[in-house]
Amino acid sequence: MNSTQVTTVNAPIASSPIPGVYLIGAGPGAADLITVRGARILAVADIIFYDALIDMSMLEWCTSTNMVPVGKRCGAHSSSQRFINKQLVDAASKNLVVVRLKGGDPLIFGRAQEEIDALEQAGVHYEVVPGITTALAASAQLKQPPTTRELSRTLTLTTLPGRCSHEDHKTSIYYMARDQLTEVANTLMAQGYPSNTPVCLMESVSLPSERGFACTLDELSLGDVHHHFLDRQPVVVMIGEVYRKQLQLLSPLIRSESNFAVLQAAS
Repeated sequence: MNSTQVTTVNAPIASSPIPGVYLIGAGPGAADLITVRGARILAVADIIFYDALIDMSMLEWCTSTNMVPVGKRCGAHSSSQRFINKQLVDAASKNLVVVRLKGGDPLIFGRAQEEIDALEQAGVHYEVVPGITTALAASAQLKQPPTTRELSRTLTLTTLPGRCSHEDHKTSIYYMARDQLTEVANTLMAQGYPSNTPVCLMESVSLPSERGFACTLDELSLGDVHHHFLDRQPVVVMIGEVYRKQLQLLSPLIRSESNFAVLQAAS
């Protein structure tokens, strides 16, 4: 029943996308590792701005002849990020379905934040369509899970630290942590995370029943709040400075000062 619901909800969006910009993850390389949703939008796009590292055979699925290479390769001439942002906004202003096709997943080291900021500033409708990031595709090729119950419960995705000119505000994402939220918060604060670090709690991600809540680490540490969530539905706990904006956009996990005081007293 759940699979039927997902098809019913998602298919119209994917087959008949409204004008705007779609940041689509092309996957790690092979053309057939793009998601079905990404491929459907790609097939009906009016204009496609694509990265250098994608499988070029993927573009054969596109009905549009307006395909613009904007990829970046080390040591080679490439489009500046500011110019790419302008191209996306300009194309969207013509009431077109615009695809920004990125290798891997658009949100993992893909400079998507700059593009998202530009689109939001211009008031452009946009959607992010996730893709398979290379780290997981490489794990699949090795037939070796990077996490195991017996050996490793932590997975870090990172780039060379020398490329970061500012302090690295680390992001932590916890699976299956809905019943250990207080423990998670206290552990991270003990490790040096500031108490006002933003937290996003996402329930039933990508399903019709998806919900999101936001709070700070100190609020999360104050008491038993897992009752906010539906029984048996997965909750992903996302923690880090990158989620600061979500404190204003998502529903507050602690809805009032009185609720906050009750949790504080109980703790």
